[in-house]
Amino acid sequence: MVKLLRMKSVRALAFCSALLGVLCVFALSSFAAAKPNVLFIISDDLTATALSCYGNTLCKTPNIDRLAAQGTRFTRALCQGTYCGPSRASFMSGYYPHATGVLGYTSPRPAIGERATWTQHFKNNGYYTARVSKIYHMGVPGGIEEGGDPEKTNHGDGADDPASWTEKFNSPGPEWKAKGVGETLEGNPDGKRPVVGGNTFVVVEAEGDDSVHSDGKTATKAIELIQQHAGKPFFLAVGFVRPHVPFVAPANYHAPFKPYDKLPLPPKIPGDWDDIPKAGINYKTSLNMKMDERRQRKAVGGYYAAVRYMDAQVGKVLAALEQSGQADNTIVIFTSDHGYHLGEHDFWAKVSLRDESAMVPLIIKVPGKKPAVCHSLVELLDLYPTVASLCGLEVPARLQGKNISRLLDDPKHSVREAAFSVAPSSKGFLLREDKWAYLQYAEDASLGVELFDMVKDPKQYTNLAGKPEFAGVVAEFKAKLAVKLRAVRDNDLGKN
Repeated sequence: MVKLLRMKSVRALAFCSALLGVLCVFALSSFAAAKPNVLFIISDDLTATALSCYGNTLCKTPNIDRLAAQGTRFTRALCQGTYCGPSRASFMSGYYPHATGVLGYTSPRPAIGERATWTQHFKNNGYYTARVSKIYHMGVPGGIEEGGDPEKTNHGDGADDPASWTEKFNSPGPEWKAKGVGETLEGNPDGKRPVVGGNTFVVVEAEGDDSVHSDGKTATKAIELIQQHAGKPFFLAVGFVRPHVPFVAPANYHAPFKPYDKLPLPPKIPGDWDDIPKAGINYKTSLNMKMDERRQRKAVGGYYAAVRYMDAQVGKVLAALEQSGQADNTIVIFTSDHGYHLGEHDFWAKVSLRDESAMVPLIIKVPGKKPAVCHSLVELLDLYPTVASLCGLEVPARLQGKNISRLLDDPKHSVREAAFSVAPSSKGFLLREDKWAYLQYAEDASLGVELFDMVKDPKQYTNLAGKPEFAGVVAEFKAKLAVKLRAVRDNDLGKN
C-alpha cells in the first residue's frame, strides 16, 4: 500500500512538473504569437544628466529609474536633430532631417508622400494608434495653451500627422499663466520684467495639484486609453511637455531644490569659448540671456522641479499599465526629443551639437528580456525598425535607421561606428564616435570645425581641430561627413 502511494506521488509530481513546463512555454510563446502593445513615452527637452538613473544625485526620478532597472538603459543614444521639429519628424518618419528636408517645425508628410510613418505602419497592421499631447512638433507653451480650442488657428495640433493615428488628444494647460509664484529669469537683469510666455526661461511654483497642468491631463488620458484598450493591440504615444520652458510645476516639486542659491552649477572654465567657432556658441548663453549666477541656479532648480513632476506622471501611466494586466505583453520605451544644456560651457537649452544637447535618455523594456545597460552608439532613428521587428511586423527596407533589437539580448554588441546629428539653425553636423566627437559648421566647413577626444576630454573643453598634429584626423572626418551626407540623401523619396 505504501509503495503504491509512493508511486502515485511520484507520478503526480512528474505530471505537475510537465504541466508547469508546458505553461511556461505557452506563456513565452504567447508573447511571441500575440501582437505586443507599444507604450512610447517621450519627454520634451530632457537631458539624461537630470535623471537619477543616469547619475544625477539631486534630482530624484524614481519612476523612470524603476523602468530603467527593468529594461535596457542606453548610455549613448543620440537624436538626429538637436531641436524639436527635425528630431520628431525624423524618428517618426524613419528618415534623417536632410533626407526629408524637415529642418524646422513642419510635418514630414509632404516629403514622404504615402509612405507609412512609424505609428501609421502599426495602424496599417491592425493596431489602435493614439497620440496624447506632443509627439510631432507642437509649440510649447503656445500649442499647449491652445490645447485643441477650435477658435485657435491650429487647434494646438502643431505639425501633427493625422494619418499616423486612430485617435489623437491634446492636453491644454495654463503654462506660464499658471497661478503661483513666478519669475522670468531670462533678459531680466533688473528684475522688472513680468512673467512672460514664449521660449523664455520662466520658473513658476504653481498652485494646485498635478491635474491642473498639461502633463497631468496627459497622464490621465493615457491611463484611460490603457484601460479602454485592454486585450486589443495598441501603440500608445504619450508626449509629456516638461521640462520644456516654462519650468512650471506644482510647488511641492520645487521644495527639494530650495533655497535655489545652494544648487551647484557646472564648472566655469576661463577662456572656454576661445577655441570655439562663432557658429559653435549656442544660441542661449548666460551672457546673452543676462542671467547672473542666482538666476542660473534657480533655472537649474526650476528645470529639476519640472523633471520631477514629469517623472511622477510617468509613474502614474506605468502603474496603470501594470494594473491593467497588460505589462507582460507591452514594450515600453522612454526617451526625449533631444538633450539640454544646464550651464555647461555657460550654454543653456538645446541646438548645440555637444553631448549635453545631442544625447538623449533612452530606455527600452521588452517583456522576457533581461535588464541591462548598453553603451553602444544608437540613434532615435533606430526606434522605427527596431520596434517593428520586435512586434513581428515587416521592417521597410527604405528606413534609414538600424534594427538594434540584438542589443536587448547582447548589450555588449555594437551596431554602428558613428552616430549622426544635425543642428539646422547653425548649419551644424555631428559625427560622434567612441573616441572622437567631430562638429562641422556648414557643409564646406566654412563656419569652422571642432574636434574633441572623448576619452581624454569627455566634457569637451579642448577643441583639437586647430592643432597641426590633428590635421589628419580632421581631414578624415571631413571625408566621412561628406560620405554620410551622400548616403543620407541617397533615399527613395521622390522615386516611384
